[in-house]
Amino acid sequence: MAMVAEAKEDYTEDGTVDRKGRPVLRSKTGGWHACSFIVGFEVFERMAYYGIAANLVLYLTTKLHEGTVKSANNVTNWVGAIWMTPVAGAYIADAYLGRYWTFVAASAIYLLGMCLLTLTVSLPALRPPPCNEEGCPKASSLQVGMFFLALYIIAVGTGGTKPNISTMGADQFDDFEPKEKSRKLSFFNWWMFSIFVGTLFSTTFLVYIQDNVSWSLGYGIPTAGLAFSVIVFFVGTPFYRHKLPSGSPLTRIAQVLVASVRKWNMHVPEDPRDLHELSMNEYATRGRYRVDHTSSLRFLDKAATMTGQTSPWILCTVTQVEETKQMMKMMPILVATFIPSTLIAQGGTLFIRQGTKLDRSMGPHFEIPPASLIAFTTIFMLISLAIYDLLFVPFMRRFTKNARGITMLQRLGTGLVLHTIILVIASLVERKRLSVAREKQLLKIKDVTPLSIFILLPQFGLAGIADTLVEVAKLEFFYDQAPQGMKSLGTSYFSTSIGMGQILSSFILSTVADVTKRYGGKGWILDNLNVSHLDYFYAFLAVLSFLNFLFFLVVSKSFVYNAESTAEPKIMDLEMEDSSPNKTSSSHQDMYKTDLSMQFPQPEAAN
Repeated sequence: MAMVAEAKEDYTEDGTVDRKGRPVLRSKTGGWHACSFIVGFEVFERMAYYGIAANLVLYLTTKLHEGTVKSANNVTNWVGAIWMTPVAGAYIADAYLGRYWTFVAASAIYLLGMCLLTLTVSLPALRPPPCNEEGCPKASSLQVGMFFLALYIIAVGTGGTKPNISTMGADQFDDFEPKEKSRKLSFFNWWMFSIFVGTLFSTTFLVYIQDNVSWSLGYGIPTAGLAFSVIVFFVGTPFYRHKLPSGSPLTRIAQVLVASVRKWNMHVPEDPRDLHELSMNEYATRGRYRVDHTSSLRFLDKAATMTGQTSPWILCTVTQVEETKQMMKMMPILVATFIPSTLIAQGGTLFIRQGTKLDRSMGPHFEIPPASLIAFTTIFMLISLAIYDLLFVPFMRRFTKNARGITMLQRLGTGLVLHTIILVIASLVERKRLSVAREKQLLKIKDVTPLSIFILLPQFGLAGIADTLVEVAKLEFFYDQAPQGMKSLGTSYFSTSIGMGQILSSFILSTVADVTKRYGGKGWILDNLNVSHLDYFYAFLAVLSFLNFLFFLVVSKSFVYNAESTAEPKIMDLEMEDSSPNKTSSSHQDMYKTDLSMQFPQPEAAN
């Protein structure tokens, strides 16, 4: 009997299965072993993405001969699409294909786009002609069209890979097993660490190849790297745990909203037990979680108020209503992350353009590629992330009794303060550069200010520390606070945050450039940065960032973490779980585990 119980306990209890829908053993699947293949993919995928994004603004200005505003907007629009398409990828994964097969299909599209992009900068018929003594010939419509077609095919591919690969990685840890649950708390920190390893390679080696050797090789290397990473992902297939698709999350949310509006005048029962809900066994047989009723957003409870009609567009379960509440209550936090994401846009566009107007020489024969400045962000991010996870979190646990050291929103808020400081520093640095340029009478577009490019180090370095706080906190928060059946959709909130920030950056940049040129003004943002006023623009963004921080304080103060989530586990709870591995911290989870075992009967151990 003991052997039978031991064999039964070794199966995952969070509803994860293998690719054929069968229960899986903890000892043979998941954990950091499975994550190593997933993380391996992400390292090379980020190398591919940043191999394009880091230097894209310079390709557009030097090869396609676009101006400052147009090139910056084309970069931010593309990056915005990169981070917005994951909403569709998350929908497909949660509703139909599951994370694994959505990822497989999307990675093929991604690789196709990378191959086409490499061809557009390699084949003479597809790449723009070089400049000559008579000037720079304009690229043909075919050349421009093929280049941007390749970019947006890549955007479609990342839409299916981005929200599913990180969520799939988190799925490799069973929340019902205390040791795996505690390891999951560090997953997103080290996930971001792996991302920036790939980013560091791109922003140093690849941008140097692109600037000094050839764009063909500079794009060909990340294309080959992406192909290798897909192979690495497939090698790990036998070790992955999978969450089954649970139906369209957007449809379930829409049903709650429609049902609430249709029953707007109905009275909600005082006792939540009078609302429509299914039994625990019904949820277990579907491989779903039941969520207990909460008092937040009470008007949505009308959707679960019984009227005798059973249409899903009139009557919804309490769990469905609570899932909708969980997704909706994150919306204000999501909105508060749009403005901070505009800082990321500056790092990939205007910050790099600043670098072209500074002394980049290191010795008589070497110049630092402007896009390599992003490497400073990456290096500071890697260092601060390791310090945060290995030193800061254990230190803060002693005082807060929180397994994360501080809450996710506290971490996010600290990063938002740092964003404002970065923009103030950027404004002051640009003000210094402009004063030297005027003093030296450097008014031509090709004039370089005799200041070292390392004057930009503070704004790039602090951006890396800010990423440790803001970007990791966002990714973990939106995953953690999303319902179990909507994790990919929750993760897509993270990408939406960045995408909207990029699109907002394009809007702000175009608007400021246009408004400041009206009524005889010279304009703040011109093709010639030596006669522009990027210092004013950065100061304007700093004010927006500060106002956004005040908005964040308001919405975060009223936010209530999910009762059944792993959002803010106390360290004493984890210790109790470690001392009693057959128990979980929630009676709801105990009930779910019991019913789940009815769904997936475990094989008896051999005698």
